[in-house]
Amino acid sequence: MKLLAVETATEACSAALIMSGEITEQFCITTNGHSKLILPMIDSLLTEASLQPSDLDGLAFGCGPGSFTGVRIATGVIQGIAFALDLPVVPVSNLAAVAQDFFDHNPENLAFVAMDARMNEIYWGIYQRNASGYAEVMGKEAVLPASEIEFPDVSGVGIGSGWKIYDQELLTHLSHRVIRYEVDNLPRARAVARLGVEGFKQGLAVPVEHAMPVYLRDKVAKKESERQSKYQSHLLQKPEARELTVLIQK
Repeated sequence: MKLLAVETATEACSAALIMSGEITEQFCITTNGHSKLILPMIDSLLTEASLQPSDLDGLAFGCGPGSFTGVRIATGVIQGIAFALDLPVVPVSNLAAVAQDFFDHNPENLAFVAMDARMNEIYWGIYQRNASGYAEVMGKEAVLPASEIEFPDVSGVGIGSGWKIYDQELLTHLSHRVIRYEVDNLPRARAVARLGVEGFKQGLAVPVEHAMPVYLRDKVAKKESERQSKYQSHLLQKPEARELTVLIQK
């Protein structure tokens, strides 16, 4: 399977291509250059693999949670490509992507994922490595103050940007359950691609009109839902979409 994945929900910006089980990735850290960087990343990946966009079998993207603007960039890029090529899409949780990347490079099997959500809150999710090696959520993802997290009586590693800011609150609540913690874990397209391929195998791919962002905050989600149909109808009028059209027609 040839699958393209993008992820732009945090200060990390990345695109990845998985083909015959091999993953190549373009990755960088940027404060606000995601919209300028992501398309050249995609173009570079396809060029290096000697592929045309029409050679792709499917798409995946980090659908959130994360920065509102960042999540919208990834959503818009993937929707543009999917509309143009009539490709199915697998939306992938950014919390799951953080966990997957950790599992791919560490021996531990459980992660307490906390991403900074601003407004004195974190995006929170507990993930375990399943029998097939993929990140699987325990319970539900949530956005909430670090002092209000819910968790089962299990032990694991704390990972994500939320641990850099709210480590004391999280350690107080999780206590002996935390083996250690890391603060620099960010969602990456290589993990989104891995989870995307697995999502296709599990029948989780959706048509482009259902490839929506996930914000976890109810007010943001409601506003997004209210304007989504208008957003889709004018998608190809956006500068980013015009650039995509040029890319796809190469």
